[in-house]
Amino acid sequence: MKSFLVPVIILLSALSGAAQTAMPSTGATPFRDTSSLKPPAGAKVAIIEFEDLECPLCARVSPLVRNAMNQYHIPRVHHDFIIQSHVWSRTAAIYARYLEDKVAPQVAENFRRDVFANQQMIASQDDLQQFARRWFPSHGQQMPFVIDPSGRCAAEVQADCTLGQRIGIRHTPTIIVVSSKQWIEVTDPAQLYAAIDRAELDAPASAVHPRPGIRP
Repeated sequence: MKSFLVPVIILLSALSGAAQTAMPSTGATPFRDTSSLKPPAGAKVAIIEFEDLECPLCARVSPLVRNAMNQYHIPRVHHDFIIQSHVWSRTAAIYARYLEDKVAPQVAENFRRDVFANQQMIASQDDLQQFARRWFPSHGQQMPFVIDPSGRCAAEVQADCTLGQRIGIRHTPTIIVVSSKQWIEVTDPAQLYAAIDRAELDAPASAVHPRPGIRP
């Protein structure tokens, strides 16, 4: 009887029913619960990204992801995933979630991008506070004395982290291109466009792209 070697990177998910692939296979994450790895309603293909605002690689990869969204006109489903050793990223994510909930998603996205751009100058909670106190009024916003008194924003950030843990996320950024038929973990950001091309080729032709956004 002949034996065949099946690449480790191609699996069949019992939970999602979609083909699982990594591009390239090096560093592929052994995801567990992949049932949430699918595009939002109406989208043919989407990018799911788990990021940490204190992560230097996240800051470098972010412009590439944004460019891909705009070029392919596909949405991005964003999730915070806090690295435990990082000292200020959870607070920054709470600030961003406040802006998303209370002001507008695009304002929150601008805050996140500016945090990435100024990441090297933020080394502590105090540095983050000073950055936020400058950023809010310079963007027409008043920074509350207590930004999340109810803990709602913190709970939303934690919900993202819990989701990431359930999936099996191990690092940031984790970038996954998804269609209804498959998901592709992009382990090398340089292959993001190739992953989108592959997903779009296999995606149902009837699906319609929604306007690119930050959340479904």
